[in-house]
Amino acid sequence: MKAIFLDRDGVINKDPGGWTKYNYVTETKDFHFLPGSLEALKLLCQNRYRIIIVSNQGGVAKGYFTKEKLAEINSMMLDKIGAAGARIEEVFYCVHKDDDNCDCRKPKTGMLERAIEKYSIDPRQTYFIGDSFVDVEAGKRLGMRTIFVLSGKATLQEVRKKGLKPDYVFRDLLESVKWLLGRDKRKAERAVRRKKEGKGK
Repeated sequence: MKAIFLDRDGVINKDPGGWTKYNYVTETKDFHFLPGSLEALKLLCQNRYRIIIVSNQGGVAKGYFTKEKLAEINSMMLDKIGAAGARIEEVFYCVHKDDDNCDCRKPKTGMLERAIEKYSIDPRQTYFIGDSFVDVEAGKRLGMRTIFVLSGKATLQEVRKKGLKPDYVFRDLLESVKWLLGRDKRKAERAVRRKKEGKGK
C-alpha cells in the first residue's frame, strides 16, 4: 500500500483558530469536517492509500484540554470517518508546547519518523498534505513531496516568508486527492504502454 501523511486541523476539519475559546478543538462540538474531506479520505482508501494523520495539539500541555478529551475527539473523528467508508491507519499527536523541546512537535519530524519506521514507508515516494509552514518544513526535512492546502488559516504568502516552497498548492484536501489519484492513473497508463511497446519489439 502507498502511504500519505495528513495534518488534521485546517485539512480534515475546520481550523479552530479565531472562533474557539483557545484556538484549539477542545470539545467534540468544535470539530467540523471541511467540505469534501470525508469524500477525499474515502477516495484515498478506495485507491489503497494508507492514511496517517500527524497533528500538533499543544493545547494539552498548555492546560486548555486533557489527553482524555483529545482521545474523545479523536474517537469521534475516526467513527465518523469510518461511517463515511474510509479508514485512518493511525493518528499521531504531539501534545507538547514549543518550549518542551520534544522531538515530535512539527516542524520536527519525530512523529513522521515513527510512522515511517513502523510502516516501512519510503518518504521520497510519499506526500504530506498540510495547511501551515510547519507541515511543509517537516515534510521537506524528510524528502517528502509536500502539498499546501488553502483551507486552513495560513496563507501561501506566510509559508513563502519562511523561505519554504511547497511542491504543490491546492484549494483543499479533495482537490489535492483528485489531482494525486489522476497522477497515479496517468503514471499507471504510461507503464502499461511502455510494457506493450517493449513486447512489440
